[in-house]
Amino acid sequence: MTEDRATLRRRDVLRGVTLGSSALILGGCDAMNENATFRSALRAAEKLNQATHRTLTDRATLAPEFALSDISPVFKTNGSLTGTSTDYLAHLQNNFADWRLRIDGMVANPINIGLEALRAMPARTQITRHDCVEGWSAIAQWQGTPLRLLLQQARLSTRAKYIVFHCADNYGARPYYESIDLIDAFHPQTILAWGMNGETLPVKYGAPVRLRVERQLGYKHAKYVMRIEATDDLSKFHGGKGGYWEDVGDYEYYAGI
Repeated sequence: MTEDRATLRRRDVLRGVTLGSSALILGGCDAMNENATFRSALRAAEKLNQATHRTLTDRATLAPEFALSDISPVFKTNGSLTGTSTDYLAHLQNNFADWRLRIDGMVANPINIGLEALRAMPARTQITRHDCVEGWSAIAQWQGTPLRLLLQQARLSTRAKYIVFHCADNYGARPYYESIDLIDAFHPQTILAWGMNGETLPVKYGAPVRLRVERQLGYKHAKYVMRIEATDDLSKFHGGKGGYWEDVGDYEYYAGI
């Protein structure tokens, strides 16, 4: 890892801001979390957090990358351990041979791409640290297709502002989804990962593909991605806040670290 001390210090400060504000939601008083004024204050803090990150760090700055020897012996599983939709379970039985990733929405050239074709595209391998909002971290190697290549192939509209990831798992009656803005979507380390630690991505970690958006906290790294949709408006999706946890738990939309 080759970052100077000043860069690392800025990154630690930014990580502390994000983890600190998120911890208020997770670990704070339930009564406070249910208070509309308190939640409004958290949303204001989120905007400050995003502005601070985008001001202090270059948009193309890479998240720290590590050596093979740094890979964690245990990478905790979190959230769903498998996709739960009927389509996903059928693909799982067939080892994803007929699985297709759909890329549509505000694009001129909608795409349906299979797993083998996705793996045949130019790939990126990166060893990065996954930081969970719950307080744990782990380092793993990820291999996958840069998201920007797919968006370029789909000919993203100039009016698009966000990329929405529709997933195959559900929490209760709610489908899981996440979204990022175009700055993170076109970041060099934002990939659709189909490999982990030199092997095919295991189901419990999101097979056949999961999002890796390395400059944000773990809940933004959607697993079991089935469809990618470009849009200019997040309010029309589910709870309207841009992601499952943002909708149900008031997590920050921008979870930059």
